Amino acid sequence: MIPLTNYLIVAAALFSLGVIGLFLNRKNVITILMCIELMLLAVNINFVAFSHYLNDLGGQIFVFFVLTVAASEVAVGLAILVAFYRTRRSIEVEDINTLQG
Repeated sequence: MIPLTNYLIVAAALFSLGVIGLFLNRKNVITILMCIELMLLAVNINFVAFSHYLNDLGGQIFVFFVLTVAASEVAVGLAILVAFYRTRRSIEVEDINTLQG
């Protein structure tokens, strides 16, 4: 049986990679979305690890809902990016900041 600390170390490493990716790359929106998804997956690993450790299915059920919301977030975000790319021919963060409503 794998101890809980190993799962927590892996989740912390994935979350740290996501945060570092957010801070290092501020130009590309797709990379920012991927870093956010990496952080969500690290949190999901924690939910599953604690759920297994405590013999409770609540964490695993919560992971199912988090993955569902994350998938819909990515689908809507990529649809917005495709529409923005068709009009501006760029998906850089500086170009998105110049939008006026």
